[in-house]
Amino acid sequence: MHHPERKAMVIGATGLVGGLLVQNLLGHPAYSEVRILVRRRLDLEHPALKQYVVDWEQLEGQGHLFEGIDDLYCCLGTTIKKAGSQENFREVDYHYPVRAATLAKQHSVEQMLVISSMGANADSRVFYSRTKGEMEDALSSIGFRALHIFRPSLILGDRGEKRAGEQFAAHVMTFLDRWMKGRLDKYRAIQASTIAQAMRNVAMVQTKGNHVYPNEVIHALGVQDA
Repeated sequence: MHHPERKAMVIGATGLVGGLLVQNLLGHPAYSEVRILVRRRLDLEHPALKQYVVDWEQLEGQGHLFEGIDDLYCCLGTTIKKAGSQENFREVDYHYPVRAATLAKQHSVEQMLVISSMGANADSRVFYSRTKGEMEDALSSIGFRALHIFRPSLILGDRGEKRAGEQFAAHVMTFLDRWMKGRLDKYRAIQASTIAQAMRNVAMVQTKGNHVYPNEVIHALGVQDA
């Protein structure tokens, strides 16, 4: 199947999944251009890669960067510990994605793919899950032709930074994986590269409407190339 050449934008490109996704998209013939919005430039060179250093607080003034984009990929996400406060966390995990999505829609971007989290629910009593759920709801109301929400469990991979608690959890989850087939698939830890692959596979299908992919579905979608 021949795809016309597409242009992608990745926000959250410096993160674990985002970095792998950028590499994945740059290696795919469907994309002639991959734009990334970053606070500081990535040490990465590629003929199809265009890096733009932006101030997220002033993103409204950078709307032109979304022109001509087919697929907006959002891999933004932090932890409350890393963000330093609930306010800072909400800024990155709610306001930034919604701000980018709003500008994208204004510039005729038709498809958005975003990483949320297992348990995301705007009615949750857990701040983290509630924020993710509110982000999902806000993005759903923007009116993209296609919105794809990915809800992974614990994400495995080399972050280049050590979050002790997550590292311990990753060891336990990897150990448990052998027993967690079938019914418990929704809880199985997932490789960052699997999520990146799943996102790209879904983007290529070009379906319409709002779709949510739970953890076990991401495991299946990210297995091979589509």
